[in-house]
Amino acid sequence: MAFSAFASQPAVEQAPRKRSFIALVLLLPGILYLVLFFLTPLVSLIITSFQAPDLYGDIGDYVTAFRWENYTEAVGEYWPLILRAFGYAIVATVLALVISYPIAYFIGVKARRWPLLQSLMLTLVIAPFFISFLLRTLAWKQIMSDEGPIVQALKAVAILPSDGHLTGTAFSVIFGLTYNFIPFMTLPLYATLERLDLRYIEAGADLYASPFTTFRKVTIPLSMPGIVSGTLLTFIPAAGDYINASRDFLGSASTSMVGNAIEANFLVLQNYPAAAALSIVLMAVILIIVGVYVRRSGTEDLV
Repeated sequence: MAFSAFASQPAVEQAPRKRSFIALVLLLPGILYLVLFFLTPLVSLIITSFQAPDLYGDIGDYVTAFRWENYTEAVGEYWPLILRAFGYAIVATVLALVISYPIAYFIGVKARRWPLLQSLMLTLVIAPFFISFLLRTLAWKQIMSDEGPIVQALKAVAILPSDGHLTGTAFSVIFGLTYNFIPFMTLPLYATLERLDLRYIEAGADLYASPFTTFRKVTIPLSMPGIVSGTLLTFIPAAGDYINASRDFLGSASTSMVGNAIEANFLVLQNYPAAAALSIVLMAVILIIVGVYVRRSGTEDLV
């Protein structure tokens, strides 16, 4: 008996090692993907952000160096665009939350009794994804143009002056950001509210709480994971967006965001170190904001 127990001990010890090896093999493709398509470009971007112009080369030629001035010069020149980008992103995120929460609540809670209606409304939420981001934004540029129905109607009721316009303003840029990222806010909210146990709401009513009090103290806390996920999925891409604020779409020179500065430095000015430095600064600020937000909201498990 003692000999058989001793003989079976190595087999027991090898079982966890075998499982660990299998798990490592299964994770290997994902790890290689992240290294190839995330870590490698990030390292290349960091190296580029420290490069210096080649004094003996053509425009766009740079050499490897350790030039901290790329960061100070980029931030010093483009800090208004950085602030504007985060300001627009915050406003668009709040508006998207205000618009998306009632939609997600109706689909996830009220429409549970009608699965066909619930599926139809979910399809309508994700329907914008069937059309290109650029085409949707370009369509709104046409709708909000000076010859479009919205501007003509606003001028007819004297809300907009005769020489006024909507495109090229902060309103149109924030509107475009809100519209384009509403599905990113609605879907996480729906996923959380769809799992909401309605007995908690019934218990609030049994305890003589008003519908508003039940919503504020029961529904919102239980849906907080969806709120945090939705706001992150909306705020992060909105802060780096350069389509809506572009003068070719809904923006103008006075509404340019940091994404437009990065695009111009990369593709027009060929100032790759400045563009890379701005990109690193944008990522760093977003990480700080997201970390503080998640920690203050008490949902650290989401990241």
